Amino acid sequence: METCERPRPDGVVRPRPGPAAALAAACHPGPATAVTVLAVALAAVAGQSGPRCALAGAAVLTGQLSVGWCNDAFDAHRDAAVGRHDKPVARGAVARAVVWGGAFTALALCVPLSLAYGSLAGVVHLTGVAAAWAYNLRLKATAWSWLPYAVGFASLPAFVVLGLPGTPWPAWWLVTAGALLGVGAHLADTLPDITADLGTGVRGLPHRLGRRGTRLALPVPLVAATAVLALAPAGAPAVVGPAVVAAAAVTAVAGVRLGRRWERAPFAAAVLVAGADVALLLVWGAGLS
Repeated sequence: METCERPRPDGVVRPRPGPAAALAAACHPGPATAVTVLAVALAAVAGQSGPRCALAGAAVLTGQLSVGWCNDAFDAHRDAAVGRHDKPVARGAVARAVVWGGAFTALALCVPLSLAYGSLAGVVHLTGVAAAWAYNLRLKATAWSWLPYAVGFASLPAFVVLGLPGTPWPAWWLVTAGALLGVGAHLADTLPDITADLGTGVRGLPHRLGRRGTRLALPVPLVAATAVLALAPAGAPAVVGPAVVAAAAVTAVAGVRLGRRWERAPFAAAVLVAGADVALLLVWGAGLS
């Protein structure tokens, strides 16, 4: 649905997205889709049936929607203050109350869907979702800003594994790697926004480290996660594992160095390393527990 039109600098008139499209954009659709696809893929390679994979995906998707909408609704005034025109709520494309309504509706759906996948698995997943809400509402501006990311990323593969027949316990390396990836994701995601965030009083861990400190710290959790995934599982190849770790280290360090001239380079490098880690997760598939 589209509403009134607005002129572009070149004089061409383009439609203004309507409230429905703005609401969809406010849920952080890219990360929500990526995390949901990862959950479904992990469930599939772990041996879950089609309906069970779909159930896991539905639980994760509703959780991600609730987190994304909560984030944009809560930060609307802060985003508007720093001119975040990419944020639909901040630029007035959709009412804040509507986004809050979407967040609570998605959360209400997430609870039964998560528990339907398995009682213990559901509790673990809901713990991750609660950690993400805590980040949005409070921890983002504290030195503990990394913790919700660590909990959330660790809970995703644990949720998938605990929903398998017999409720097997997830392997230690799986949860550890997830937590490390979460910390790395937090550093990479926050790095470009440190200056703007400081202007609105946000002082999470990356803000306390500063741009340079965060850029230098970024490779540590990412490469550590790769090392755990490549070397810790039983039967890990003796040659391939170290080669993957070395490639991840080179990529992460290159991102840090290029970050002096291109601020998105560390984030791009983090995405590449995370992609390699996801590939390792899918390769190990059936051995996740």
